[in-house]
Amino acid sequence: MQLPYFLLALIIGLIVPLQSAVNNQLKGIIGGSTLLAALLSFSIGTLTLALCAILSGQKWAGLSQLGQVSWWQLTGGLMGALFVFGTTLLAPRIGVAAMVSLIVAGQIIASLLFDRFGILGLPMREIGSLRILGAVFIAVGVLLVNFGPLLAKR
Repeated sequence: MQLPYFLLALIIGLIVPLQSAVNNQLKGIIGGSTLLAALLSFSIGTLTLALCAILSGQKWAGLSQLGQVSWWQLTGGLMGALFVFGTTLLAPRIGVAAMVSLIVAGQIIASLLFDRFGILGLPMREIGSLRILGAVFIAVGVLLVNFGPLLAKR
């Protein structure tokens, strides 16, 4: 049953603009530093994940295999830091709707490529005309979210 996974994905999507707004408020309180707000956010996230790992009985011995990991397999944390920093920086500058629409557009483009070519060992999935049409609709939505207000003023 896929429904719980779809709902979790939707909840994560709902949290992205909230996270940006919360981190922006944090930034204002700690002196306007986007970098320090992202650092604090990531630190709380790290502590939360450590607590969840402890409470769920994760086997920490698996971390002894870190020597076998390729450098690029550790870049997920770097990407996450860029995401948190970037959304904290961009939300007040371009607006949450513009920021999220562009993030979603980038995610759709990359996701279609990952599905089509099975990048990094993911299962290959056909893109198909309906998925391409969906991506086109998202692109149109991004344009309307970002430039619609300018067109409406004309």
